[in-house]
Amino acid sequence: MKQAILERPKKIIFREVEKPVISNREVLIKVKRIGICGSDIKAYYGKHPYIKCPIVQGHEFSGVVAAKGRKVKGLKIGDRVTVRPQLVCGRCHLCKRGDYNICQNLKVIGCQAEGAAQEYLKVDMNLVVKLPEKMSFEEGAMVEPVAVAVHALGQASRIKGRQVLVLGAGTIGNLTAQVARALGARAVMITDLSSFRLKMARECGVDHTVNVARASLPEQLEKAFGPNRADLILECVGEEKTINQAIEVARKGSEIVVVGVFDEKPRTDVGLIQDKELKLLGSLMYKAEDYRTAIRLINSRKIRLKPLMSRTFKFEDYPKAYRFLEKSGDRVMKVFIKF
Repeated sequence: MKQAILERPKKIIFREVEKPVISNREVLIKVKRIGICGSDIKAYYGKHPYIKCPIVQGHEFSGVVAAKGRKVKGLKIGDRVTVRPQLVCGRCHLCKRGDYNICQNLKVIGCQAEGAAQEYLKVDMNLVVKLPEKMSFEEGAMVEPVAVAVHALGQASRIKGRQVLVLGAGTIGNLTAQVARALGARAVMITDLSSFRLKMARECGVDHTVNVARASLPEQLEKAFGPNRADLILECVGEEKTINQAIEVARKGSEIVVVGVFDEKPRTDVGLIQDKELKLLGSLMYKAEDYRTAIRLINSRKIRLKPLMSRTFKFEDYPKAYRFLEKSGDRVMKVFIKF
């Protein structure tokens, strides 16, 4: 079968490998779609802090069950599926208390372990998630990033009736804003420097969009939300400038959830966090229940994914997909690889 490997930064090669042989508790998935995400792009340029080359990428994906082990229940050949790509130890104190998403020995399929950039992938049965029959493969591949948004919002004390500010209108920021609305936020504002991304956010139904290169964020917050501004801020960029912006505009006693992945350690005014008595919370990946919520939101059309689907490339054109992303800059959202 064909396999694509990120051999070194900006260098993808193809090779023929043996089709995986599954055990009694494993499922063989015929991969149909792979989503390229921000983490993949950072790894492609050699800038991701936790992903090293060589690596078979692909942690956002969907496919069909091609074979299953004798002990696998609840799945049949041909079922549409996606995968929760977390490889956890199950032994550390975090796993034992149910926080396996921050397992002490966490590895991620497509990041530290072989991913879906190949025709077939074998996966432990407990990681396979069945999709609704009518859900498209593109939607199935986007369950993972939607689950990231669901989990991030779950870190906050509550969402319903609150005023939410999302910093960063890339795919994760856009989905976070949409999920906040779907979960009952009173109003949602999203910011970015890209007019294109803000246009996409408006197409997806986000209440307020602000280009922070052209408008004062504090002024826009007061105009949209009133003097109490935002109850909850989610940082979805992963840069020093935006985490500091979050802290600066945060209302006293409010919450900030960090969703973006930081390439470098940011310098932050901890004194301001203390003075405002802010709750600064991290968010990493998701749990099984976040996947279930993500599928429900997608299937019920509570969130809009179509505007985010920018382009699809054939598997043999994997390198072209990255060149397209590089050329497109901020005028692209989600790119898929198709088998």
